[in-house]
Amino acid sequence: MDTLPLDYPTLRLIWWLLLGILLIGFAVMDGFDLGIGTLLPAVARTDQERRIVINVVGPVWEGNQVWLILGGGAIFAAFPALYAVSFSGFYLAMFLILFALILRPVGFKFRSKVEHTRWRSTWDWALFVGGFVPALIFGVAMGNVLLGVPFHFEDNLRPVYTGSLFGLLTPFALLCGLVSVAMLVMHGAGMLVMKTDGDIAARAQRYGTWAALATAALFVLAGIWLATGINGYAIAGTLDPAGPSNPLGKQVVIANGAWMANYRTMPWTWVLPLAGIAGALLSALCLRAGRGVAAFLSSGLAIVAIILTQGLAIFPFFLPSSTHPGASLTLWDASSSHLTLFVMLLATAFFLPLILLYTAWVYRVLRGKIGPDSLGEKTNPNAY
Repeated sequence: MDTLPLDYPTLRLIWWLLLGILLIGFAVMDGFDLGIGTLLPAVARTDQERRIVINVVGPVWEGNQVWLILGGGAIFAAFPALYAVSFSGFYLAMFLILFALILRPVGFKFRSKVEHTRWRSTWDWALFVGGFVPALIFGVAMGNVLLGVPFHFEDNLRPVYTGSLFGLLTPFALLCGLVSVAMLVMHGAGMLVMKTDGDIAARAQRYGTWAALATAALFVLAGIWLATGINGYAIAGTLDPAGPSNPLGKQVVIANGAWMANYRTMPWTWVLPLAGIAGALLSALCLRAGRGVAAFLSSGLAIVAIILTQGLAIFPFFLPSSTHPGASLTLWDASSSHLTLFVMLLATAFFLPLILLYTAWVYRVLRGKIGPDSLGEKTNPNAY
């Protein structure tokens, strides 16, 4: 495919960046939905308050979830080996996430159908589960990427996963899950302070401030643990960036502190973890001051920086194997063909700007605060 305007290594790197953008898009856009769902029992005490909180999320959650679908589709088409290993190995974890996410639309649609306290309380807790469980499991999954996952390939490149669901719940992975939960609760609190007033906003300020401080503290703790107590992975020798997509054609070594190699060789990259800490602390200050927009933007900065911190730490790995290190998946040996990546890039160049424009238009139309007046049949017959 020498006639294509972009060479194979460049396309592989572009798709690594695009996958990161899609992951960040999901964490920032759908992340506040998950955070608000987790906060629902704490910030809303009456039925009217719960309706207000739900109507912050209800009109936008479907559009926000597009980023998750795009991410899954991108992995399937651009990095099929990664898709095969992760979706088979994390099958039960993915099932739990999907089950929790399915509770959200059902809760939104059914909650207000019956005016009964127990009925509505049940769906309120379902919405809490739909926010908390995905936030926790996504973080646990990222922790397991750093630890390595037990899998290998047969001679025909069929992936074989040898772990279990409970094997994923190690102390370090659970710590990463807590980072994820605190981070998204912080983000959701910023949105609530921006979109609501009164007691809801006051409670969101309080819980969001604690979540932001917890994000910074847990992120630092996870970083210290990763640098001093977690074995990382490194490629032994060289790996051809333009070589065939065969994950068995390399040697990988495991060494303590190996995940810090990119930060040692490129000191400027320390700006990423520092930005993650600074964003969380700035969000705490803005939440405490009641500045919702600034808090939301600061928490968004923290999310972007924290995700990029991990992405750069493991580069060029996607998913290391803890049992067969040589089978670890990397950017350079787990991608689709040269032509496939190029055709997908053309499609992405057309559709991604449309999605961004549509998202911007939706949030412009739905701008402004939500209060009791927004719930009336005459003022808003489509309210939840």
